[in-house]
Amino acid sequence: MKMVSWNVNGLRAVHKKDFLKWFGSEKADVVCLQEIKISEEMAREDEALAHPLSYASSWHCAEKAGYSGLVIYSKKEPDDLRPGLGVLDIDREGRWLEADFGRVTVINSYFPNSQRDHARLPYKLAFCKSAQLRLEALRAQGREVYLCGDFNIAHTEIDLKNPKTNLKNAGFLPEERAWMDQFLNQAGWVDAFRSFEKGPGHYTWWSYRPGVREKNIGWRLDYFVTNPEMKDRLKATVHRPEVMGSDHCPVVLTLKS
Repeated sequence: MKMVSWNVNGLRAVHKKDFLKWFGSEKADVVCLQEIKISEEMAREDEALAHPLSYASSWHCAEKAGYSGLVIYSKKEPDDLRPGLGVLDIDREGRWLEADFGRVTVINSYFPNSQRDHARLPYKLAFCKSAQLRLEALRAQGREVYLCGDFNIAHTEIDLKNPKTNLKNAGFLPEERAWMDQFLNQAGWVDAFRSFEKGPGHYTWWSYRPGVREKNIGWRLDYFVTNPEMKDRLKATVHRPEVMGSDHCPVVLTLKS
């Protein structure tokens, strides 16, 4: 099974930048996109957006127009679909979408940004808490869980180019990193990419400022995470920094048979 996660920073925008060519070349079973910035109703007016290469589509969009939102494209229709975390303030922003495929639960997520003045840090930490409670519930049910998406958190100093100058910036705040420490190191959830690659210099987001991406001055904000019971199923996790069209790049997870 092959899964892809990508914050596209606008579904219609990325479709103008060879999205379908990339989509076809990846040949993934499941493709999770974040920050689609479009309603399901508008997307379904265009077959290329609604069903690229005849894939099924599942949606959880924000109430606010042109903001946030998720879609899961899949070769097969999900057996079950659950949008949201059951928290109104979170769910109206289109940040959590679960799809079951047999024993596997794929979760597409878009974690809040704490903002430059840290005004949304409490909201973000509340989201993290609700997300972890839901993940532990799925784990207790014996589900094979794969959480992917834009976490808007660089976990450790090797997950961004310039850690010392970003200690007080959203995405690298002590509170955000402390939650990641607890989630991965204490609760035991597995950062799939770090199961294969321990070194620095691997990023998934770059500023649009000229030359930044070319110099690889980036942050690793996009993840695949699984419950520890499934760690042995991981075959490979790679970034696709060569794929353009967004300020983020795709992350690809491949599982063993």
